Amino acid sequence: MKARIPKHREFIINFPDSIDQNKANEGWAKLQQIVEDYKKAHNGASVYAPTFIEDCEPEVKKLQEEYGFEYTVEFVQ
Repeated sequence: MKARIPKHREFIINFPDSIDQNKANEGWAKLQQIVEDYKKAHNGASVYAPTFIEDCEPEVKKLQEEYGFEYTVEFVQ
């Protein structure tokens, strides 16, 4: 069986070691909730959707201010 994963862009999230682990876990849970909310709002669309980054980046930036993580957007295959 073959599976072809489309080329797509994704958020690469990094919580620096200086951030308290409990705070990092809380921030990660909120990031995961963004993905779940996106799926619900877009009829099950996933992180592979063409507009996922644009649709979610404002929420990710808000969490970045609160939790202090770093992120980049990378093109992956």
